[in-house]
Amino acid sequence: MNPIEELSGEWGEPGARHRSKWRRILADDTEQMSQADPHVPLRIVLVGTSHPGNIGSAARAMKTMGLRRLVLVAPECDPISEDAWAMSAGAHDLISQAPRFDSLAEALADSTLVIGSTARLRHVRMPEWSPREGATRAAAEVVHGGCVDMVFGRERTGLTNEELHLCGAAVHIPSDPEFSSLNLAAAVQILAYELRLALNDDLPGGDSPSAQSHPAEPPAAHAELEGLIGHLDQTLHDIDFHKGRSPETVMQRLRRLFSRARPSDREVRILRGIFSDMQRVAGLARKAENKDGKEEAESCGA
Repeated sequence: MNPIEELSGEWGEPGARHRSKWRRILADDTEQMSQADPHVPLRIVLVGTSHPGNIGSAARAMKTMGLRRLVLVAPECDPISEDAWAMSAGAHDLISQAPRFDSLAEALADSTLVIGSTARLRHVRMPEWSPREGATRAAAEVVHGGCVDMVFGRERTGLTNEELHLCGAAVHIPSDPEFSSLNLAAAVQILAYELRLALNDDLPGGDSPSAQSHPAEPPAAHAELEGLIGHLDQTLHDIDFHKGRSPETVMQRLRRLFSRARPSDREVRILRGIFSDMQRVAGLARKAENKDGKEEAESCGA
């Protein structure tokens, strides 16, 4: 029996009555949300999903592997539609409790490790991991107190280059190049399975997450790192570092550098203090130049 038939068998024919029951279920799930742990450190983030059935199937894939934290970014469909409920096969609580954000940057604010799932990296250079390596690194981050986001893009086009720039690394599922079409929920299922293995120390021949090297201080959250990069970008403009050239390539390289370095909150504060002093000195230099230029102009006029 398919999910729609199961749904009709239990709740009657689809329609207003069906929707009313579905909405009441969602209200109950939302009520339970306050009792859920708000600090669950591993999240599956779906960006721009266009079909509600894919959201439901992804939720089902997550729940079967013990993952409970779903995040939706700018969904292009109704996540609480009947299709989503039917395809979730009982994982509707993940959907009703999923926070929604207008942009990926907002959704990633608290994350310390962001891994983007992509079919190809195109023009974005970043570390590319297999599903197993990505899951192992994610598990290590969780064990050491970090917060991990696994990001999945749109069904047809995936993540944009701008969205990939927000990720510290990419995971690529090596499918058959002659038929590489992989459903969104199938991709979530593969990575959720690898995460379950990694978190349970079941990787054959591999190191347990706790045995992996990790910085003494936890890395800064994603929002802090983005603030640092934005501050550096403005500082480079203030000191005229680019000399009229496009800053895009330099900033991409610097972004990758900080993603690899993974500075702590304290290190971010130190760097931003340095940038602020650079901006202050640059401002004083500009004022001095303007004053000298004005005095020279006045002496010439005299």
